[in-house]
This record gives sequence, structure tokens and C-alpha cells, in this order.
Amino acid sequence: QVQVVESGGGLVQPGGSLTLSCVVSGDTFSTFYMSWYRQAPGKQREAVASITTGGSIDVYNSLKGRFTISRDNAKSTLYLQMNSLKSEDTAVYFCNAFKGGYEHWGQGTQVTVSS
Repeated sequence: QVQVVESGGGLVQPGGSLTLSCVVSGDTFSTFYMSWYRQAPGKQREAVASITTGGSIDVYNSLKGRFTISRDNAKSTLYLQMNSLKSEDTAVYFCNAFKGGYEHWGQGTQVTVSS
């Protein structure tokens, strides 16, 4: 059974940085297409960034230049480095592992950007 566990969220001031982690267990991490999503209060879940099994990266929309996604296959871990955080980045951030038509979600980690 695949398990996805996010960590690293918290309270950060505007302009600050935070790194989220996501550990995948129960299957070979390197074979998953991995993504980060987020959901702000009252809004739909939106894609943040994704990384293929080969390491190709997409960071979506206005997040380019501030957010970076990476993976460490040896540690079965996905990362999201977030810089220059803004209040509008406040959301629950979710990790998604996708392979063979199946996707697995974590429980999410809360990121709050506030002074």
C-alpha cells in the first residue's frame, strides 16, 4: 500500500522561505510522477509544480521563479522549496504520486504566511 506523507509546513513571515518534504513508501519512489498541489480556504485545489521520473520540472503560473520542485530518489522524498512567500501562498499543500493511472495523496501540510 502506497503511503504519502508531507511535512515541513508552518507559519512564516511574508518574504520568508520554507521547504516542504514528501516521503513516499510502499512502492518504488523513482517510478512515480510527482506533484505538489495546494488548496487555499474557499478555493479549489490547484497544481503548484510537478516533476517527472526523469527529472523534468514544471512550475505553474505565477509561482515560477519563487518555487522549486526536486526529488531525491535515494530518500524516496519530494521537495518543494518556496521563496519570497506571500500571504496568498497560504494554503494546505498536498503531495501527489501518480503511476499507471493511479494517484495517491497525502494528508497535506498547512502553510501560513502572515506577519
